Amino acid sequence: MPRKSASPPPPTETAALSGATTSGKRPAEQPPPDLTPAQKAARSKSARASDDSDKKTRRLKDVEISFPIVHGSMAFSLGKKATEYNSHKWTVYVRGATNEDLSVILKRVVFQLHPSFNNPTRVVESPPFELSESGWGEFEIAISLFFHSDVCDKRLDLYHQLKLYPEDDSGGTQSTKKPVVVEAYDEIVFLEPTEAFFLRVQNHPAAIVPRLPASFNLPPPGPLEHQSERRRGDTKDNPLSQWYMNFSEADELLKLAAARQQVQAHIVKLRRQLSMLEGAPSKAASGQ
Repeated sequence: MPRKSASPPPPTETAALSGATTSGKRPAEQPPPDLTPAQKAARSKSARASDDSDKKTRRLKDVEISFPIVHGSMAFSLGKKATEYNSHKWTVYVRGATNEDLSVILKRVVFQLHPSFNNPTRVVESPPFELSESGWGEFEIAISLFFHSDVCDKRLDLYHQLKLYPEDDSGGTQSTKKPVVVEAYDEIVFLEPTEAFFLRVQNHPAAIVPRLPASFNLPPPGPLEHQSERRRGDTKDNPLSQWYMNFSEADELLKLAAARQQVQAHIVKLRRQLSMLEGAPSKAASGQ
């Protein structure tokens, strides 16, 4: 963060602070002026702004935060309403593995469709992060995830193959009520997160957050979001949620991720202990 230069104080204050005098004698120290409530509030606000700035830039070494996600698509046949160039209605999406709100980390999601679509680059800036269209062909969709500034300054690119027809298609009439669902489980890992990011998501249900050693001395988390606000961006009540896949290994993956966080925290503890031992004076050097 660029360092701001302080404005020069008024001439009277400059003379008093620098001890300037024409008599050669040290001037008497002046008691600090009483601050008005507005000045006190401004000074307090300035201190808080400085502290918030530190939190945004200070990183937690040897710490990881994970967010399990799912990216996928769901396609419904139009049945008798289908035409040669419009046979299916489909939706491509990114969701939390447990359908929790991902807007805590995602600023926007960009879906890159086939060039034959009008405006093939589609931007979604609020949850649910999904896009619905209709067509007749299968193709690969590029999905770019953009994060909030305190999360990560690099985008993450995913690729999803849109499927319109079931794998076991025998040539019969495709159901208009049961969609073709293709989903993939993934896990986004943020290494050495900023303190502000950690404090913001440590109680979020979509995050896998490690238990930090007591030596980190972080301030307590802020108040939890109102329940309705926290649920506003989740996908638990999404009309498509009844068709979301249940990954049989998802629970095991979450447990493994949590175990990895515990191992990581233990490694940090051991490193600190080793550092203390290496820094301690030997008995010979201390004369013992």
